[in-house]
Amino acid sequence: MFLRTLSSAVCTGLLATASLAPFANAQMSMPMAPAGKAPLSPPATATTTLAGKTVTVSYSAPSLRGRHLGGPEIVPYGEVWRTGANPATTIVLPEGVMIGKLMVPAGTYTLFTLPTAKEWTLIVSKKTGEWGIPYPEGFDLGRTPMMKKTIGSPQEVMSISFEHTSGNKTELHVKWETTDVWVTVVVM
Repeated sequence: MFLRTLSSAVCTGLLATASLAPFANAQMSMPMAPAGKAPLSPPATATTTLAGKTVTVSYSAPSLRGRHLGGPEIVPYGEVWRTGANPATTIVLPEGVMIGKLMVPAGTYTLFTLPTAKEWTLIVSKKTGEWGIPYPEGFDLGRTPMMKKTIGSPQEVMSISFEHTSGNKTELHVKWETTDVWVTVVVM
């Protein structure tokens, strides 16, 4: 009887493991750089100091590689974008701030953008720790419009940076191809 119970338990375990096998391989199918080479979209960080405290954005920086913003293969206009590549882009705020017109309490958040040909919107999501897609609807802390200008020469690698920082105020910029979008960040 003991052997029959043990045999049944082993078979059940093997069946459960086999049924999960397709899911285990799902993450392995993500595009990776060849062994020994830098990742196609390397991790990057933007930091600044506001009112004596460090604000950090962590993201992965994709390259154009012959593609264009607004096209079907990269950052399609009118669709929420993860604002980078690979894991979701995060911002860590040690104090509450105003991001554009949006009040954001201290904490860690995920940043998404909604680009169109004419304007971009920054989305601050309360859901963190996920891969960059799919967009987690229903978790928005809020949205705020971004300013936009054209860059003179195309930028191959996307970048996120803090610019024009002074005291308790800065600008959070996302630059790629010939687009520079930004929003002010002010410690309250």
